[in-house]
Amino acid sequence: MSENLTFDRYQKLASRTALYPGREDDALAPYPALGLAGEAGEVCEHVKKAIRDDGGEITETRRAALRKELGDVLWYVAALCSELNLEMSDVARANVDKLADRQKRGVLQGDGDER
Repeated sequence: MSENLTFDRYQKLASRTALYPGREDDALAPYPALGLAGEAGEVCEHVKKAIRDDGGEITETRRAALRKELGDVLWYVAALCSELNLEMSDVARANVDKLADRQKRGVLQGDGDER
């Protein structure tokens, strides 16, 4: 696929493969949130193994594995956004705006969501 893929286009494409328990219910299906946590854990496992087994280097094999796991993370983010009736582009924009505001105020570092 050579086209630029926007977050919203990705979300629509990913939705085609979103088959999980509770998806069609009126209540929020917890499946995507649980899947997100699991896939984020797999990303962390690869980083841990890079430290343990590869002297902290990210080998090409490890990079390829991380690419796949990060793709799975992205899929679950898309599914969770869809469950919450959010567009991924809106989530991304809000995050960039939040970080820019924190940078402007000199509070990128520190604790708490409301800094």
